[in-house]
Amino acid sequence: MRRQTFGTRIQGQDVDSASPRRACKRLLLAGLAMATLSACESTPHRPTHVAAPTAGRNVGVLLPLSGPNAGLGQEMLVAARMAMNTPTAPTLDVHDTAAVGGGAAVAAKAAIAAGDGLILGPLTANETTQAAAVTAPVSIPMLAFTSDMSVAQPDVWTLGIAPEQQVRRMVALAMQKGRQHFAAFLPDNRLGHALGQALAQVCEENGLQAPQIMFHDGTQNTITANLNTLSAYDSRIATVPQPDPAEKAANKAIESLPASEALDPINPDGAQLPQSTQDSTTLPPALNIAKDIPPAPFDALLLGDTGLQLGMIINALGQMHVDSAHVQIMGPGLWGAFASKLSALQGAWYAAPDPASRQAFIQQFMATYHHMPTPLADLTYDAAALVKTLDQNRPAGSTNGYSVQALTRPDGFGGVDGVFGFTADGKTRRDLAVFQILPSGGSVMVAPPAGKLGRDTN
Repeated sequence: MRRQTFGTRIQGQDVDSASPRRACKRLLLAGLAMATLSACESTPHRPTHVAAPTAGRNVGVLLPLSGPNAGLGQEMLVAARMAMNTPTAPTLDVHDTAAVGGGAAVAAKAAIAAGDGLILGPLTANETTQAAAVTAPVSIPMLAFTSDMSVAQPDVWTLGIAPEQQVRRMVALAMQKGRQHFAAFLPDNRLGHALGQALAQVCEENGLQAPQIMFHDGTQNTITANLNTLSAYDSRIATVPQPDPAEKAANKAIESLPASEALDPINPDGAQLPQSTQDSTTLPPALNIAKDIPPAPFDALLLGDTGLQLGMIINALGQMHVDSAHVQIMGPGLWGAFASKLSALQGAWYAAPDPASRQAFIQQFMATYHHMPTPLADLTYDAAALVKTLDQNRPAGSTNGYSVQALTRPDGFGGVDGVFGFTADGKTRRDLAVFQILPSGGSVMVAPPAGKLGRDTN
């Protein structure tokens, strides 16, 4: 079944990836600001241990409710409250991480002091590090909304759709298709390094050869030079036989004659040849570099760019004769937001949630608030719905249901963006689909989500 991917999906994106005004605008309109995973965060606080009262059922919520990202924070809070739509649901204890004189660590301390049994948020990777320094020593679980899995640890999980999850999904499918030699050409930024580290780890886990990974600084010269090196273009082109100079000159002279004077090298006097001779006589094939040049030394290539840099890379791939006939191109899930413009990458893949799974949430949100929810609202809705489920199933006599055992249940949880789950070491797993760019632009799902968390789920 052919499906067009949605255009407002954030994968591997922290809100702190651009200026506050631009980041918020992009998150609300299309979810495309994924060039880096951190930039406009406050200075980290020193770890401060807090004496915690008995953790109860209430849930702390840490979001920016003032300042430049207030609109985003407020909408995420609205989605969390939508999920807590019953009178018996736990109370949300809300704290503003952008308050003057505050910050994520201050907000986390206030939540712990209030006896909250679990914390939702904060929003960014740096804020998560600050808050975790407060929550981890007292073992209060935290579900942060960043996609930077480097800040994850026991009792601290990240809900953003991470680069690592996308890479795992695509590598698994590529291996099913017989791909064995992976490489990556990535931007030299936090996102690029996260993608590269994920590819190296997944290849190692699957017993594959270590991938070739090269980074670029975004300039045309560096992109061309580094892709030349990665694709071994010079050594490949050197193996292509060159035409004999004398033959080349003779052919050029013949081509310069008027059509009436040019001679047929097979039948120079123009005599009618026997049918058998005509059928069996052919000219030597012309040199076709694009056809004769050997393929690149990899059969799957991971990219991480968007915008102008992606255009430069597409041009350079053509110059280096790296094509989809021999190499499976893979990219970040944010390609789904502008897949209609990516016809030059036909056949390329990206991993993302199935957009159909989000439709019920969109309809519910729009019926009440009359506008499309920002993609980050998916995360707060899912986190709050998870809390509600755990609270309803808390063991008799327990103050809350937020134990590590409950949070890491093998089947995971159903969410707006599909099934997801947690592991005891802080990793988050997601059931993603894989989409392929069409020749005319747009994309089609080529590998649907499984609908459950399996042993090999990302």
